[in-house]
Amino acid sequence: MPDINFMTSSHDTTEPRPAASDGGNLRWDIIELLFFAYRDFVGDPDQELEAFGFGRAHHRVMHFVYRYPGLKVADLLDVLRITKQSLGRVLKQLLDEGYIVQKTGDNDRRQRLLYATPKGEALVQKLAGLQTTRITKALAEMGPQDAETVKRFLRAMIDRDDPDKVLETIFASVNQDAKE
Repeated sequence: MPDINFMTSSHDTTEPRPAASDGGNLRWDIIELLFFAYRDFVGDPDQELEAFGFGRAHHRVMHFVYRYPGLKVADLLDVLRITKQSLGRVLKQLLDEGYIVQKTGDNDRRQRLLYATPKGEALVQKLAGLQTTRITKALAEMGPQDAETVKRFLRAMIDRDDPDKVLETIFASVNQDAKE
């Protein structure tokens, strides 16, 4: 991968690039912080997953299957917003290698319900541990009272019009945690 050169060319000025055509101010500071935070947040698990021949799609599938046992394949497609073909490739590998098992629904035999195996649970726990360490370190620099502000900010970043059942469950569990 080529290095990025941040030096300005001779025709660049020291003036910032113009804001959006609506005249609003663009939040380059937050945008870039989110890019770098995401890069590092997923980078820790990426290194672990590479040893298994897995990528981020595997991580995302494993995360939601572990967190929501019995998740329907259709709901997983909705929450991940990926195609059947993309999920099929990843899911097949996770099934074949014993990280996930698939069961038919009790009431509807056409349903495919997904569960993490003990092997899959161990992997998710390891990846979540890496991410929790990063989160804990960042929150320690801010102070315990700021964790709620961070959660409110992240919830506000998510499209609330999304009909995902899993997302509704996440909001419900986060709200329940806040009450306790």
